[in-house]
This record gives sequence, C-alpha cells and structure tokens, in this order.
Amino acid sequence: MANATGIVSPGRNLAPLGIIRSGLSWNTRRLPLRCFAAVGGGVEDHVLGDAAPKPRLPSYRVVGLGSKLVGCGSALPKLTISNDDLAKFVETSDEWISVRTGIRNRRVLTGDETLSGLAVEAAKGALQMAQIDENDVDLVIMCTSTPDDLFGCGGRIQRDLGCKNAWAFDITAACSGFVVGLITATRFIKGGGLQNVLVIGADALSRYVDWTDRGTCILFGDAAGAVLVQACSSDEDGLLGFDVHSDGHGQKHLNAIAKDDETDSNNNGAPLFPPRKSSFSCIQMNGKEVFRFAVRCVPQTIEMALVDAGLTSSSIDWLLLHQANQRIIDAVATRLQIPSDKVISNLANYGNTSAASIPLALDEAVRSGNVKTGNIVATAGFGAGLTWGSAIMKWG
Repeated sequence: MANATGIVSPGRNLAPLGIIRSGLSWNTRRLPLRCFAAVGGGVEDHVLGDAAPKPRLPSYRVVGLGSKLVGCGSALPKLTISNDDLAKFVETSDEWISVRTGIRNRRVLTGDETLSGLAVEAAKGALQMAQIDENDVDLVIMCTSTPDDLFGCGGRIQRDLGCKNAWAFDITAACSGFVVGLITATRFIKGGGLQNVLVIGADALSRYVDWTDRGTCILFGDAAGAVLVQACSSDEDGLLGFDVHSDGHGQKHLNAIAKDDETDSNNNGAPLFPPRKSSFSCIQMNGKEVFRFAVRCVPQTIEMALVDAGLTSSSIDWLLLHQANQRIIDAVATRLQIPSDKVISNLANYGNTSAASIPLALDEAVRSGNVKTGNIVATAGFGAGLTWGSAIMKWG
C-alpha cells in the first residue's frame, strides 16, 4: 500500500483567505502556507492537492455579477425498458402505464455503465457547447441522490473531466436537486466572484426500485444532464427570479429509508456492537399524496418566482417542469394558463429521472432549436423531502 505523507511545498496555495472589501470587489490576500499530500507507489503517482501552479482566480473578485446559461449537455444509458417489457414480469400494460403517467419508455444503467460516467458525458457536452476549456471551470456541482460513492461523486467527476482548477461538491435534494444546484451556482457567482460553474443533475433511481411493485417501477429511469453557468454583467443576469421550499412533514410520503441488515441475529434488546450493516429500502411512495402536493405547490412556487422576477405568466416562452407525471405537468400548465405548445415534455421517452429530468429536457429542447437565445424558461423541481422550488431563467 502506498504511503501518504503531508509535506510543506511550493504547491497550490490552499491557505485561508484574508479578505478586504473595496468598492464592488474583494481583495484576497493569501497567507504563505502551502501544503498537500504525496501518494507514491505506482506509475499513476499523483500528488494529492497539487493543482494549478498559481491561484485560479485573480487577486480580486468582482461581486454582484449576474449569471447566464451558455451551454448544456445530457447522457443516457444504452438499455431501453419499454412498458411492454415491464408487463412481462409485473401485472401492468402499456395502456395502464401511459394513461396514468404519460410514460412509455425509460433508460436503465447496465453492465459497466456508471452514474459518474453519464455525468461526465453530459458535462462534456455542456462545456463543448459553451466553448469553455475544462481548466476554466471554477466549480462543479453534482446534484444527485444516488451517487456511485456514499460520500458523493463530485470530486470524481471533477477529476475525470480534468477540471484541475475547480472545487467540487454534491447536493442532495432529490427531484428538486437541479433547481437547487442552479440557484446555488448563481449565488457563488454573485457573491464569490466565480466565472464558470458546471451544474450537473444525475440520478440512477433504478438501483432503488422494487421491480415487482407496479406502483413505482413504472415511473423511474436513469440519466444525466448538465449546464454551464457563466458570470456576466448584472444587467444581463439570466436568473430573473427564484423560489425554494421544504417541508419535512411530507417525508413519510416519499422516501428510501436506511435500514439495518435483517440477517443479523436477535440480541434480546441489549446494545449491539459492532453496528449492523446498513442499506437503503426500495423507494416507498404514496402516489396520491405526492400528486396532490405537486399540483398545489408547483404552480404556487412558479407564481412566487415570477413575482420575484417582476413578470407574469404571459412572459414565459417555455414551461419546463421536473418530468414526474404528465398529468402533473398538464395541471400546472392549466393553472398558469400556459398553452400546451409552450410546455416542454420528454417524459414519454425517459420516465422520471429525478435531478436529471430538467437539464435532460432542456438539452434536447435547445439542440432541437425550440429553445432559442433570449427565451424565458420557467422551471420547477419537486420531490422527496419534501422539497420544491422554481427558477425563472433566460437561455443564453
């Protein structure tokens, strides 16, 4: 096993910042301490923490900047599971599923496919569209509830993309994750002076589905989508308004609870050590309650975001909701008086892909030429937690 040694070196400066505010900018003075860890023992030796030879950002950071979406990408597993496929091992039919949900197909990870791999592919598409080099990315935000690693996979994605100058972390907010990540990215740009932020929404809920339960197995699929959020002047700000909420009282209606390994013997009530191995239950959902929650709260959050933006629903060029159920999408559009030809939906092809659903649908709409530069898109995520939120954004 390789030895890891902490050393002091003229590597990348990771010390805390001394910050002085001056006008609309922040002066950042770095302390002289530099440190990283070295790992040896093979051809792929890498010095942990050794990134750029100089600070990625200048000695000052402009705050109060706006944000604009300049690139998007998406990725899907190869395997398609149709409603007819599901009908072979669970009591259902294509008609039963499509009438109740609008879903006809979904994609599922198989073989050596990984969620991180999908996320990397989607992020590369966003970088390519935005014409941004990976070394110019300041932050990678991975929005997922189903990472390949218990501790998250933002760092792995940052590594695989080659974003040597970027910080990376994960956000867990279920089907609201992408909207939360998008808003978070704009706050880092506005308050932290970052220039380029990758926001990735990716989930593999097929790992947590009971494939014998027709109430849930018909709904979910796997996918990844990404956007590149870039700093701009405040008068070009593309995030026009937003609104976010959570209510833990609804957690009982949609969850996948950690549970102990039931194969361990009974300890007759005595304290157990070592602890039992833990895993997660399959997804448990009260469909009626989740539906009622969504059709009530999603229109409300969009209306609140529109107020924040100083706009009305007539200003919306496209309505893009989390792709959970076509009846929810139709109900929200009706409440907001948005005609069906302004509603983006790819639910029939992919099912509910959780945090991936909004960026996946956005990428298809942009690449097909439907969403054009300057279009105003009202988007909303909602799901487990319960969490929900919306963002009114301008594309490009």
